[in-house]
Amino acid sequence: MTTDKTNRRHGVARTLSKLGLASRTVATGWVLDGRVVVNGRIVRDPEFPVLKDQDQLSVDGRPVTATERVYLLLNKPRGLVTTAADEQGRETVYRCFDGAGLPWLAPVGRLDKASEGLLLFSNDPEWAAGITDPATGPDKTYRVQVDRLPTPELLARLVTGIDLNGEHLAAKSARVLRTGEKNAWLEILLAEGRNRHIRRLLEAQGFSVLRLIRVAIGELALGDLPKGQWRRLAATDLAKVRP
Repeated sequence: MTTDKTNRRHGVARTLSKLGLASRTVATGWVLDGRVVVNGRIVRDPEFPVLKDQDQLSVDGRPVTATERVYLLLNKPRGLVTTAADEQGRETVYRCFDGAGLPWLAPVGRLDKASEGLLLFSNDPEWAAGITDPATGPDKTYRVQVDRLPTPELLARLVTGIDLNGEHLAAKSARVLRTGEKNAWLEILLAEGRNRHIRRLLEAQGFSVLRLIRVAIGELALGDLPKGQWRRLAATDLAKVRP
């Protein structure tokens, strides 16, 4: 017997997130604060089961409807952290959206503070999950400046990978783009992106990363978008990152 996924009940906080209103954490706070009403009564349990297409939901007295799905590409500058609010008070990537009047958006994957380049945002959690899924998501392409000249043996070791703290870190491919007297630029392709994946992989081989720029996800390239600027993705862009 098959189950109709469209009629599956989910917790009310998760449902609000799936509708694109807020992150699941924020939606949970709304529920706990008594701001969410389901079918005419206040619920305070974030796991209270609802059917998003049948139950009547409201937040702060306003009926809930699915928001317009928004998909953005940002050229992330160095020095910004990929989070909505930083407990250390550091500037976040959301600074780049100041005054834009956008709905709630979540980053699709992350780039660490020192990294730059292509970072996606959306209020579509299911689409975002498909992009970040290590099994089915698109490859990610990076340009990486290292502090030494690489050898063919190093490139081979990057692809073979290493086991570090219970994780296997490896590149799908690695090649030299250009070299200087004391440093070089590499192109590294990842099938999945773990925390500080490339940095840890190179540091284990005795290399330091001077710059790290994500330039593509799937066939979607960063292009000449200026640092700190963003643009909406068109249907043709979305097709380039579809698993």
